[in-house]
Amino acid sequence: MTRKSDFAFWTFVMLACLAGATTVLNVSRTYSATSTNSEIYKQLDLFGDVLERVRADYVDKPDDAMLIDSAINGMLAALDPHSAYLNPKNYRDMQVQTRGEFGGLGIEVTMEQGSGVVKVVSPIDDTPAAKAGLQTNDLITHLDGEQIVGLTLEQAVDKMRGPVNTPITLTIVRKGRDEPFDVKIVRDVIRINAIKARAEGDIIYVKVSTFNEQTHANLVKAVDGLKKSIKTVKGYVIDLRGNPGGLLDQAIAVSDDFLDKGAIVLTKGRGLEETQRANARPGDIADGKPIIVLINGGSASASEIVAGALQDHKRATIIGTRSFGKGSVQTIIPLGGGAQNGAIRLTTARYYTPSGRSIQAKGIEPDVAVEQELPPELQSKANGRMPSEASLRGHLKGEMKDGKEGSGSSNYVPKEPEKDAQLQYGLKMLRGEPLPPTQRAEAPKTDGAPAPSPQSTPPQQVRPQ
Repeated sequence: MTRKSDFAFWTFVMLACLAGATTVLNVSRTYSATSTNSEIYKQLDLFGDVLERVRADYVDKPDDAMLIDSAINGMLAALDPHSAYLNPKNYRDMQVQTRGEFGGLGIEVTMEQGSGVVKVVSPIDDTPAAKAGLQTNDLITHLDGEQIVGLTLEQAVDKMRGPVNTPITLTIVRKGRDEPFDVKIVRDVIRINAIKARAEGDIIYVKVSTFNEQTHANLVKAVDGLKKSIKTVKGYVIDLRGNPGGLLDQAIAVSDDFLDKGAIVLTKGRGLEETQRANARPGDIADGKPIIVLINGGSASASEIVAGALQDHKRATIIGTRSFGKGSVQTIIPLGGGAQNGAIRLTTARYYTPSGRSIQAKGIEPDVAVEQELPPELQSKANGRMPSEASLRGHLKGEMKDGKEGSGSSNYVPKEPEKDAQLQYGLKMLRGEPLPPTQRAEAPKTDGAPAPSPQSTPPQQVRPQ
């Protein structure tokens, strides 16, 4: 009886101690959380005081919305160069870019230097602009009777875009015609084809300019069409030079197009829910033929995912110069209230190649380093250090063992294929022709197991609209 009483007593003591410890722990956590929240509220009070002081005493009456936008942007910009607030307009523009389609005319345009008018770079085939007879080098001086001079390129493009089936009148100045003339065009759905492909003899050349929602489908369609027109395909050149990236799922899909198995990319975030692995599925649209991938200092993000995956699996030989080095993933998070409140673009994870390499602030090193010589007019403007992820203020630090971050490289690509040293080197390698000397060279790679272990300023800014 006594033993039972002693047992009951000590059991009661142990339970009491356990309850006490739990209470102390909970109180400690509550105090810690309350203390943290209290500090945040103090900082928010400080922000409110500053905002009211600015609104009350600034020399000119400020725009309240601009103040809040700037404050949010400042907070996100302090995190890293790729996190940002997207106001409603920027959010809509971002959605247009990722969808790859919008209501517009179907021309690529740039701002004519010195004149302040818009210049037609090229009309897009089978679009309202092409059907209306617009030509390369046409100058657009007025939109619906209002002059363009004084507008930025983005403002002019915004005016040319609009709802489908709505008209707009362009005033055109064309070389060979004495007087300006008007062209009325009705807007239609314009689809941005991120893929331009052609046959280089017995080799299929594919230029991937961005990764939007149409990229994978257009790539497969273009390759299938060229395979039917070429009797025997010797190999493929995938050109990712100057490609700033885009959608992660499209980078995965494009990598998968040339892989039969294995990991494509690993993403690791702050929590387990942000840690994911994408794997390839059976099916190689290149049928195991050798692949050359071209990269340079303008190849970033999604481009580096594709290049890294094909390099690690020894499925392709990478030719060119070091890529940009953006090894982070951004998530677009719409803010409450719908599109009218915009969204934030927040860095939520880092990505790694199949062998576990992080290219953040380092970039993808090519298997064969081939420099593209700049023309004389650009050599005078080159300033030595090329922009790269490592050169951006506040960038996420890389994970290199030696601590050395990568320097940038040029993103210049000649318009004429015969002057394109990187492309010509790749074509010679695929054909087994004699190769000029480079820093290092390897034979084209075939599919296998993983390995064991924005750029210089372009000559002109081109916008589709």
